[in-house]
Amino acid sequence: MSVCRCLCLWLAIAAAVTLAGRPAAGAEPAIGIALEGFAYPYPVRFLPVRLEGEDLRLAYMDVPPAGAPLGRTVVLLHGRNFPSSYWEPTIKALAAAGYRVVVPDQIGFGKSSKPGFAYSFDAMARTTIGLLDNLGVDRFDLVGHSLGGMLAVRIARGYGARIDHLVLHSPIGLEDYRLYVPPVTDERLAEQERSLSADGYRKQLMTNYALSLPATAIEPFVELREAIKSSGEYPRWLKSFVRSYQMIYAEPVVYEIPLIDRPTLFIMGGNDHNAPGRAFAPPELRPKMGQNAALATNLASQMRDARVVVFGGIGHLAHLESEGPFNETLLGFLAK
Repeated sequence: MSVCRCLCLWLAIAAAVTLAGRPAAGAEPAIGIALEGFAYPYPVRFLPVRLEGEDLRLAYMDVPPAGAPLGRTVVLLHGRNFPSSYWEPTIKALAAAGYRVVVPDQIGFGKSSKPGFAYSFDAMARTTIGLLDNLGVDRFDLVGHSLGGMLAVRIARGYGARIDHLVLHSPIGLEDYRLYVPPVTDERLAEQERSLSADGYRKQLMTNYALSLPATAIEPFVELREAIKSSGEYPRWLKSFVRSYQMIYAEPVVYEIPLIDRPTLFIMGGNDHNAPGRAFAPPELRPKMGQNAALATNLASQMRDARVVVFGGIGHLAHLESEGPFNETLLGFLAK
């Protein structure tokens, strides 16, 4: 073969390889399931952890005070459908007030590892406390949103002596979903999530969370979900997402809430009737689920030191829907 023909053949192969590596025209760019390429508002660090024989990484933000330091730390726990980056307005308010703010992505979420074993609130609690030990944080204030509220309850029960104030912001788990919803297989949950379009997911968030925000406000999270679906590791992410539902269903914390003896504030959206698994419940039982403000009020009445603040006209994301009043309420409670 002549040198000319060899060169032409090599150039053709190189061109084919280059084109194969490019996304198709109009295709959404993929993103890794550890959210590589998705920016967080503050630097992200990683703590090596070992769970169930797997070597994992716990992602977290550790934000120093921007105002005069108070010498106090607030820990923020995220919900199921959002990475911890959505705490940005709350982090800014807390740091400006002089708090150090620690914000982890739980194992299985956000930029943290997606392991292959079943999840549990106990393991998440131990991992969170391990992070705080590693950072030299002994006492702290704890704020948990949605699924993070369930985790906050478990942490308060296991490590309550280290907590000064507990804030449960639109927590789920204020009722035992097993009383309404039959068990659902992993396969059915995976198929439902896999087949949900971007528009369907957008409507799901706006409707299930009764959001007063414009749909454009949640668009970055809709786009993030779609980008993850294009990842080669999407099946692993999907298994992780399914495991988080099974943990919520199998590990109710409602029976532990009245036992909490830390000063506790429930911040509830008046329109928030979010109830995981409602779609799988018999139709006649669905209206009974998700009466969250009333459930919080009843539970608070059984606790040693708890009160409830309800934001009228607000849904599941009060820290984004009503940023100013939420931050004022949070800071006022922490200051007491």
